[in-house]
Amino acid sequence: MKEYNVAIVGATGAVGEKMLGLLENASFKIKSLKLLASKRSVGKVKTFRGQELQIEETTDDSFEGIDIALFSAGGGITKQFSPAAIKAGAIVIDNTSAFRMDPETPLVVPEVNPEDLRKHKGLIANPNCSTIQMVVALQPIREKFGLDRVIVSTYQAVSGAGLHALEELKAQTQAVLNGEEPVANILPCGGDKKHFPIAFNALPQIDVFSEGGYTYEEWKMINETKKIMGDKDIKVSATCVRIPVMSGHSESVYFEVDDKNVSVADIWEVLKDAPGVVLQDDTANQVYPTARESVGKNETFVGRIRKDVDVDNGFHMWVVSDNLLKGAAWNSVQIAEKMIEMGLL
Repeated sequence: MKEYNVAIVGATGAVGEKMLGLLENASFKIKSLKLLASKRSVGKVKTFRGQELQIEETTDDSFEGIDIALFSAGGGITKQFSPAAIKAGAIVIDNTSAFRMDPETPLVVPEVNPEDLRKHKGLIANPNCSTIQMVVALQPIREKFGLDRVIVSTYQAVSGAGLHALEELKAQTQAVLNGEEPVANILPCGGDKKHFPIAFNALPQIDVFSEGGYTYEEWKMINETKKIMGDKDIKVSATCVRIPVMSGHSESVYFEVDDKNVSVADIWEVLKDAPGVVLQDDTANQVYPTARESVGKNETFVGRIRKDVDVDNGFHMWVVSDNLLKGAAWNSVQIAEKMIEMGLL
């Protein structure tokens, strides 16, 4: 079995650390692992398979001999260093939004569109976390019954905004419990003018506002879903909300299939054995997915499936996943595994 030289760019971040943990049990053999980050992290030590590895500064020369480069250090870093990685012969799997909508770059969820990996030109984009879990749940339904419309409302964890946002949530929570005024410097979006406390709150803004009053996060879900599924005619609308949960994104998904004779039992049947899906749907016994229970797990959890009361071909479901795993690190590692399985690496 071939052995691979792997690099993680952004190894000290929340997603980078998850990638490191997942590579411990990767299905492919790892000959060497290089941990890359910014200059300020140089010299820090991480442990991998019992060995201590020092963080190195990311430079154009970092990718000599690298077969797989997992990027999760921000879109600017990907744009700066991915050309050097590709030139050195590495396959770049990028967890940022830098190239997701680039028509030359495959945007891949292995359970949904693995064949798109064959179109790569050295770089594969990992979709947005909230998009990934939704399309994993919708794809088996679409394959069996068709898919006409999707309306999603998200309940997204603070970890999706990074480690500093998590620390702010903790500090704000303690401040409120102490009867103090919480200080907000990051959320809803570090790049916007105003900031609001997330503790004991819900913020209907993730990323900055864009065309039509939608945020970039909402546009990501709309456009990425169509690209991943290879269908520009699917009607998609999204409202993305940040809530004071540390990890685990939840989504209320309304969807309309093409077939008006589909029942809830039919939806259960296609989801119960669907790849990457765990069906948890027994409302009589209060069985349904929760964000807390999804943390640390790679699967996408689906429950509360019910038919719309007014629309014959409309259904609702609740979709939950660990945003740092299936929504980011695990999907990236899965892409590498799938490429090797398909003989592309």
